[in-house]
Amino acid sequence: MSTLRGQTVPDQEHALHLLRQMLRVRRLEEKCIELYSAAKIRGFLHVYIGEEAVAAGIMETLSPEDAVVATYREHGHALLRGVSAGAILAEMYGHAEGCCRGRGGSMHLFDAATRFYGGNAIVAGGLPLAVGLALADRMAGRQRVTVCFFGEGAVAEGEFHESMNLAALWQLPVLFCCENNLYAMGTALGRSESQTDIALKAAGYEISAWAVDGMDVLAVEEAARRAVDAVRSGGGPHFLELRTYRFRAHSMFDPELYREKSEVSRWMERDPISLLRGTMQAAGQLPEETWAALTADVDAEISTAVGFAENGTPEPVSELTRFVYSDRTDDSSTGTAATGGGQAGKGGAAR
Repeated sequence: MSTLRGQTVPDQEHALHLLRQMLRVRRLEEKCIELYSAAKIRGFLHVYIGEEAVAAGIMETLSPEDAVVATYREHGHALLRGVSAGAILAEMYGHAEGCCRGRGGSMHLFDAATRFYGGNAIVAGGLPLAVGLALADRMAGRQRVTVCFFGEGAVAEGEFHESMNLAALWQLPVLFCCENNLYAMGTALGRSESQTDIALKAAGYEISAWAVDGMDVLAVEEAARRAVDAVRSGGGPHFLELRTYRFRAHSMFDPELYREKSEVSRWMERDPISLLRGTMQAAGQLPEETWAALTADVDAEISTAVGFAENGTPEPVSELTRFVYSDRTDDSSTGTAATGGGQAGKGGAAR
């Protein structure tokens, strides 16, 4: 089994935690594929298998007050940010117990309680939102960091350049995390960009930027901690290019005719879960009984989540227009405002 070359092994407890976090994402995504194949999840589905080290490493560096903005491939980000697997799966089932009452589905997970602001289906759509969140924090004098995840395909969009420019111009507390998996849907990076060094593009806006091995969770965490600390201390926006790879097709609808199977196989040799597991075993930190207990615990979590989603309830027809407009009404006679039941369920859409 491969190991992380040249990497200092952290203490056993922390390494085991990182391994657990990545495995939780992997098992959730594998279950999503199974449920989608059984027609229990409908619509679009984009899984994160292969890229787990990115979310796991970066989330470790954030505080509860920080904000996270993600893309449509966001199940893992939501899970590691603190949204329960049950609320995520119930959302995909379209059930009222989902984090958005079943109204968002796979691509639009949202949870105000954990400051997880999407789940954004539009390519590069989360970048301006992250800039806005960071601007609000700066204007309010809060020591928060907004982390924005996006794929390398977003760098071809105007929002990317506008967001980079404003974040640098206003020195906003935002960390941009480009998950470069080499393919924007079915288009290879070299076919759409004359300059394929994404970190260099960000540096062109006078933003501190560097590339990281996105298959190495230890390297990701180290880079993210350095960047987050700098942003939080007033160092302005930072940019990480996480060089990673998705082992599955772009989405469940993708016939995946644009890349060779041999390329996928080469990348799978650097599976981030296998790499950390191998490193821990080489250091004598992961006896087989510990690994078996870990996998059993994670499998139990996902099984419980599936049961929660399966037993959920569709939104009542009488509620279908709720949240389309605000429930807030103004009382002109008193100058006060009254709210009528605007709180949604867990992770509430109205909050």
